[in-house]
Amino acid sequence: MSEANVAVLGLGLIGSIWAKHYKTEGQLAATWSRSPKPDLPYTIEGLGACAEKSEFIQLCLYDADSVREVLEKLLPQLEARHTVIQSSTIDGASAEEFAEMVAGKGAKYLEAPFTGSKPAAEERKTVFFLGGEKKVVQSAEPVLQTISTKRFHIGSPGQAASIKLAMNLQISGISQALCESITMSRGAGVDDDTFFDVMKQNVAWSGLSALKEPKLREGDYSPQFSIKNMHKDMRLARKTAANKMPLLETITECLGASEAAGYGEDDFISLIRNLERENPSKAKAGGR
Repeated sequence: MSEANVAVLGLGLIGSIWAKHYKTEGQLAATWSRSPKPDLPYTIEGLGACAEKSEFIQLCLYDADSVREVLEKLLPQLEARHTVIQSSTIDGASAEEFAEMVAGKGAKYLEAPFTGSKPAAEERKTVFFLGGEKKVVQSAEPVLQTISTKRFHIGSPGQAASIKLAMNLQISGISQALCESITMSRGAGVDDDTFFDVMKQNVAWSGLSALKEPKLREGDYSPQFSIKNMHKDMRLARKTAANKMPLLETITECLGASEAAGYGEDDFISLIRNLERENPSKAKAGGR
């Protein structure tokens, strides 16, 4: 049984799953949530209590503003024994800013964005992109290996934050292409069985295709990762990119249209709804 030395701050879709795994392994010392979570089997505590009871403080929040707000309240409680593991998706400049804030209190900082949505988190198959000093990465290994299958040491906090956004750009672009191609196929009267049988023999088949095939077949838009969060990440990617990125501009517009249509809390594969709204008579002509 491991030492209970981890506090999880943010009990949303992913943070709550991580807290469950830490608890199972005897590592969970405390949890905090901005909003009530009466259905979760954890005692929600104040930020001060979380710092007092833990050595590793993992943040799984929405954006850089929410991380900054929590860190500013947490800073007076930080000591040299603490390591802040920042797992929210943020931009590189903010990651460097937060690393300096934590270092100023004598504590350690590890930028740790991740890839892998709800199913991966449940199966402990999250993959982390780590940014920070090598010795900090090594010290956090017993914590992060509990909830993940692979950890990459990318470099600095800013570099780790940036590669996460680069990965999500690919996911977003592939998702839009998948939605457009199945919509084209259905519009031609091709059934979904044929579409996916053919696609599985095509070089375009991917892990994302496998993950989203059941959702597209069933019209299941329950969130594994939401439109709202992906839209936020693409806005951050636009802020981070040094070059003109035509696909990034297009997919940001598509995600924005989905959120404006009221689909923000749905899974990002509900991008297909934009296409169905534009041509509802042919959207599902191929059947399921």
